[in-house]
Amino acid sequence: MIMQRMPSKEYKNKPTVFTVTFRSLQYRNFRLFFGGQSISLIGTWIQQIATPWLVYHLTGSVFLLGVVGFAGQIPAFLIAPFAGVMIDRWNRYHVLIATQILSMIQALLMAFLFFTGLIDIWQIILLSVLLGCINSFDIPARQSFVIEMVEEKKDLGNAIALNSTMFNAARLIGPSIAGMLIAFTNEGICFLINGISYIFVVASLLSMKLIPREIINKDTRVLQELKEGFFYVFGFAPVKYILLLLGLSSLAGMSFTVLMPVFAKEILHGGSHTFGFLVGASGVGALIAALYLASKKNVLGLFRNIPLTAVIFGFGLITFSLSRFYWLSLVLMVIAGFGMMLQMASSNTILQTVVDDDKRGRVMSFYTMAFMGTAPFGSLLAGGLAHIIGAPYTLLIGGVAIVIGALIFARKLPELRKMIRSVYVKLGIITPELL
Repeated sequence: MIMQRMPSKEYKNKPTVFTVTFRSLQYRNFRLFFGGQSISLIGTWIQQIATPWLVYHLTGSVFLLGVVGFAGQIPAFLIAPFAGVMIDRWNRYHVLIATQILSMIQALLMAFLFFTGLIDIWQIILLSVLLGCINSFDIPARQSFVIEMVEEKKDLGNAIALNSTMFNAARLIGPSIAGMLIAFTNEGICFLINGISYIFVVASLLSMKLIPREIINKDTRVLQELKEGFFYVFGFAPVKYILLLLGLSSLAGMSFTVLMPVFAKEILHGGSHTFGFLVGASGVGALIAALYLASKKNVLGLFRNIPLTAVIFGFGLITFSLSRFYWLSLVLMVIAGFGMMLQMASSNTILQTVVDDDKRGRVMSFYTMAFMGTAPFGSLLAGGLAHIIGAPYTLLIGGVAIVIGALIFARKLPELRKMIRSVYVKLGIITPELL
């Protein structure tokens, strides 16, 4: 009789793709955060789709679409650097609880104004500014808080990628739900659902058991610490160029979300369903990118991929601007979303890997400023340009600008990679022989 050979213990315990990809969920606090945010972010995306659709329905103005986008994002440019200083001084956990409650109030106010028939464009702009101010503290606090939920720094990159996965899974589900809700009910229901969804993330935060982060009381002034953070960020060439390319991509490319109602209605001759599925398609690409990053065991190779991912994003936008076919446009949105998310999450992972923890809030505030702070200028510029030359040409110009920026970054890549790898050696990520 032939005896079947039993697999060794070592073979049975060999990590699978699934366990590697979702390894950060072994930490209880991160599991709670992941679960609560997964529900809340679906609500956030439902509101993000409903708001521009309501604005376009009320006004029919492409320019006002840009104004609302500008109003919601300009606080990140003006406030985020100062918010970063305060986040390094404050308890990030308490900041997050406060920002989630305030975001809930903003969503419920939108719903109240809609259902009472009082909603007008000036109120939408004002509440968009309020949400932008909240996000100026929320986003750098949330990014900085990841390391407090994940006990092993080696899993930080995976947690950031899973954070992006969660964000883009919601981005995939939320717009599809929003499209159906707008078609069969109204925008007010979207705002109400978002307000209720914040209950889950607040509950998850309150359920956490955290080891308090040591906060050193400083006598230095806010402006002095802001200056220190600025020189820390822009004094190291790889970080500087990562943020500059990210800022360009946001300025020139993120306007596609602002112009999407125009493409859905005027270019592709669709309705709210078309709008929802186009935004959802970019979410599919972004979700694939985030899962790819989560499956990586370490940060090696991410830096050299940054210019490539920017080219993919730019190429996606260029070809989308030229498409007049619905199904082709969906595919091109997947490509654009893939490139956008891969660039954003790779940049985030590298920054969080090399940064000193006492400056993490400030560094992530500059990241927020590059990613979200330049977007309002892009939204305003896109709205104005689209009014003059049309939405397709506006997006085409943005895509070309991103590709040019990526090529400039690629020319400096050998020198920048050498600098970043020397930091990896100091951190023990790679051995000196690999330099």
